[in-house]
Amino acid sequence: MKRWICVLATAVSAVVLVSCERPAPSVRAATTPAATAEAPDVKHEARVTGVVQAVHNSKVLVPQITGNYNNMTLTRIIPNGTLVKEGDLIASFDATAQMDAARDAQAKADDLGHQADQKHAQNRADLEKRATDLKQAEADLAKAELELKKGPVLSDIDRLTNEEKARIARLHVESVKKANALRDKSDVAAFRILELQRDRQKVAMDRAQANILKLEVRAPLAGMVAQDLTRRANSMGHAQEGDQLYRGQPLLSIFDPSEMQVRCMVGEPDIAAVLPGTKATVYLDAYPDLALPAHVEYASPVASAGLGSPIKSFPAVFRIDKSDSHLLPDLSAAVVLEPKRSPGGSK
Repeated sequence: MKRWICVLATAVSAVVLVSCERPAPSVRAATTPAATAEAPDVKHEARVTGVVQAVHNSKVLVPQITGNYNNMTLTRIIPNGTLVKEGDLIASFDATAQMDAARDAQAKADDLGHQADQKHAQNRADLEKRATDLKQAEADLAKAELELKKGPVLSDIDRLTNEEKARIARLHVESVKKANALRDKSDVAAFRILELQRDRQKVAMDRAQANILKLEVRAPLAGMVAQDLTRRANSMGHAQEGDQLYRGQPLLSIFDPSEMQVRCMVGEPDIAAVLPGTKATVYLDAYPDLALPAHVEYASPVASAGLGSPIKSFPAVFRIDKSDSHLLPDLSAAVVLEPKRSPGGSK
């Protein structure tokens, strides 16, 4: 037993001596060329998300016609996705009520026009008659005044009779003049009333004709048609022929597919990379394999934040440099751009 203990102690001592004799690593070996070489420049990219929009677009609403017309019946609408030119007919509404209103207003205007012409002729005839009556009254007054000159040779009864006749003739002339003036005003007012009624019917006719033209909706610009969703029988869907639509309700949109952009909200850490003219690449969430070149069109210098949120972001617009048939408004997109770096490698 003592011999085995001595052998074990000798083995442990030998192992300790061998470990102490191992050389320590040199400093030169630690500082290898790979460790001392400068780290390569790391490529930093900024990635933001946004929504695709058309540079040129227009929202088309249900026509707002004048009068008590709360809803209108859609009779024609252009199919979704159709390419149209400026001025093309894209939708139309039932114009029966407006045509009836225009026809009734035209008939009333013509009738009132004839009444006004008849009243004008009647006024001229009445004016001539009143002028004749006034001349007759003035002639009677002149004759009565002439009889007054015979007073010295007439009896008292004849002289008093002539004076009374002259007084009556003078009063009659004054009465005729006042009556003629009032009748002239009355005739002018009656004629003016007919003219105003005629003009009002003409205005109603012009309004109805203008409404008929408004019920034919035409494209304000050239582009592609995108129908808006509307409520139909407790559900959302595109408007169809026969639907009752309200004035000012969104009907469809027209956008130019050749010029598209992406509107994003850039966070504070990435705003330094968003410089005008910076190149970027746009990826659509609906088409992951599609990559489109773009550049920074505009970046707002003023940040905004949601109510009660400390996170601020900057509105930015990225213009897509290449058109593609997959580009449609309201598609979600991701924009990846590489910020410009200084010669030293820093941002």
